Amino acid sequence: MKIYPVILSGGAGTRLWPLSRAVLPKQLLPLVADKTMLQETAQRVAGWPGLMAPLVVCGNDHRFMVAEQMREIGITPLGILLEPVGRNTAPAVAAAANYLKAIDPEALMLVLPADHVIENGAAFRDAVERAVTLVGQGALATFGIVPTGPETGYGYIRRGEQVAHCGDCYKVARFVEKPDAATAQSFLDDGGYYWNSGMFMFGAQRFLDELQTHAPAIAEAAEKAVRTGYRDLDFCRLEEEAFSSSPSDSIDYAVMEKTRDAAVVPADIGWNDVGSWSALWEVQPKDENGNARRGDVYLDGVKNSLVRAESRIVAVVGVEDLIVVETQDAVLVTHKSQVQRVKQVVDHLKSKSRTEHLHHTKVYRPWGHYEGIDAGDRFQVKRITVKPGEKLSLQMHHHRAEHWVVVSGTARVTCGEKVSLLSENESTYIPIGMNHRLENPGKLPLHIIEVQSGSYLGEDDIVRFEDIYKRA
Repeated sequence: MKIYPVILSGGAGTRLWPLSRAVLPKQLLPLVADKTMLQETAQRVAGWPGLMAPLVVCGNDHRFMVAEQMREIGITPLGILLEPVGRNTAPAVAAAANYLKAIDPEALMLVLPADHVIENGAAFRDAVERAVTLVGQGALATFGIVPTGPETGYGYIRRGEQVAHCGDCYKVARFVEKPDAATAQSFLDDGGYYWNSGMFMFGAQRFLDELQTHAPAIAEAAEKAVRTGYRDLDFCRLEEEAFSSSPSDSIDYAVMEKTRDAAVVPADIGWNDVGSWSALWEVQPKDENGNARRGDVYLDGVKNSLVRAESRIVAVVGVEDLIVVETQDAVLVTHKSQVQRVKQVVDHLKSKSRTEHLHHTKVYRPWGHYEGIDAGDRFQVKRITVKPGEKLSLQMHHHRAEHWVVVSGTARVTCGEKVSLLSENESTYIPIGMNHRLENPGKLPLHIIEVQSGSYLGEDDIVRFEDIYKRA
């Protein structure tokens, strides 16, 4: 039997704002190590005998970043499935199951969120091998994390009777919602409870059969979304209307809590879902005072805190148990005991129609990235970087003109019917309503400064005529 890792790379990671944002969420960031969490997850299951290339499920807005991050670590995914809208984990996994069974009717799925930390790779591999035995007996396996404390931020799994011929494996007696502190302590004292990791293994067809029984609307929507989906460059787009019609539900609610064949593999693997800033503090290296720091940070009399600076020096003096996170356009300061309230900040930004929850000042595109430098009444300044050989869409704007100055590299500029090459210190002007395109024909990155001026400067004032990335 072949095992196909399915990496779920959806979600916005709102509890890790201001670092994690909708356009660049936590799984695409190097939060814990030098590589991103998605890259760490993909590498964790690379090279195992019997494990195939991963199938990644992500949102449309993240597709090029996911593809680029896989390329950076030398892993070619089996496929990248694009969700037109978020519908929680059950529809995403159902789509992956339909995709896989068309390739291999006997496919086994190892479902992994892209944003988890696993410190003990050998123990994780042992848990997966035990899960294979369970799945071979027809079970739908989940991985229960051996608890290290009375955690109230996780759901729990109560183990039932031991499964024969599988060593340390058990039937699931019940799933338990996030408990209060006293209940969590009783679970820990009992010894028969595990944290619900959100990782699973089952046969693709086996999962779909159970889904059809317990959540037929999800099963039917996912099957149609895959059957009527289509290729777009290196991606597989799930058909939008079909997938959007699916109810939004988790694997736990849709299947695992209802099936009679749920089993749990206890796993003591150094797991953390990095679901909050305090969770990230727990898994990071710390100094002799218990501080985790990153960036240009000065500490004096600080204990048990996380301080992260992205764009300038951050000085913290005489405090304990704080989270301090600085980015170019936002700063978060909170007590470690209050980190779950960070989501309320994001809700506030949404309600005020602000943009700090959506993207950073640096925004990544398939051709490179741009970064906001300054903005005011009727003007905006950006630093644009175009990768060698890449080009922006042929486009026009209804409400703004643009002035481009080449800082380094070579630019091929289309402006109406005219095509010209610009070198360092040369500039050009793009009038309102003029068709234009920027390209980098060279072998080095192209850096330009763009000054926009006009009555409206939003990114949605773009009419695309041609685009090699097939964006709308």
